[in-house]
Amino acid sequence: MLVLSVVVLVIAIGSLGFADEPKFKNLKVLDKNISKDDLEIVMKEFKTALGVKCNFCHAQSKTDSTKLDFASDENKHKNIARGMLKMTKRINKKFFKDDKEASIQCFTCHNGQKEPKEAPKEVLEQ
Repeated sequence: MLVLSVVVLVIAIGSLGFADEPKFKNLKVLDKNISKDDLEIVMKEFKTALGVKCNFCHAQSKTDSTKLDFASDENKHKNIARGMLKMTKRINKKFFKDDKEASIQCFTCHNGQKEPKEAPKEVLEQ
């Protein structure tokens, strides 16, 4: 009985040590402990806002050409996306006090396009 109790205790303590480890690798802007569901929501928002698929920002796996390497930083668009995410967070914090209703999102400028459209010259000249 004592041996069984010790084994159960060791397993319980060992599993506690892994609870704090991040689920995803190489998250630099998003919360390192984001849930899978929340991460999928964020990624779907990016895809919709820019009208792209996952491989627009994520590099192809070097070991399996049918998969993406989500942790890799090889695709330049991933770092651009990080910078844009930081920018929108700063804007929302400064001007909208993190008010979700009034805040800007990727779609605000991109409108389903990879690149935001440039304003007409007559608007820029005013």
